[in-house]
Amino acid sequence: MFNLIPWRGTEEEMLPGSFADIRRKFDALTSRFFGADRWELQGRLYSRTFSPPIDMFETEHEIVVKADIPGIDQKDVTVELGDGVLTIQGEKREEKKDGGVSHCTAERSFGRFSRSFTLPCEIDGDKVEAKYKDGVLSLRLPKAGSGKKKLIKIAVQS
Repeated sequence: MFNLIPWRGTEEEMLPGSFADIRRKFDALTSRFFGADRWELQGRLYSRTFSPPIDMFETEHEIVVKADIPGIDQKDVTVELGDGVLTIQGEKREEKKDGGVSHCTAERSFGRFSRSFTLPCEIDGDKVEAKYKDGVLSLRLPKAGSGKKKLIKIAVQS
């Protein structure tokens, strides 16, 4: 007579210390600790915070920074340059919902954010350009010779 054994993966996957074995143990540990499965936990921890993606590149004469911040009003964005550090701060506000609305899926994130970057060279603060169009903040930071470092508030234009 044949013994019926439920399939549990390949022999290699079932070996103690294998990646699959470690992953199963980790999933079980997080489920016990947080009271949720890994996917539910990942959604709660990571999808509700907002941190805009940023591209930064350097040319011979300037540093260019682009930040994707769709859905944020221009007045809710602050850009500062001081002591060789560029800081972009803002807040993406959650939309008000009418009563009686229930979500099937809620993946968009909201909240305050702050991103700071140490710049590789000194910047001429008087010639900095900042524009915000179609949800993209574009900064052009012209390089400068040596000079005094100071805190500069940068006005963002449409």
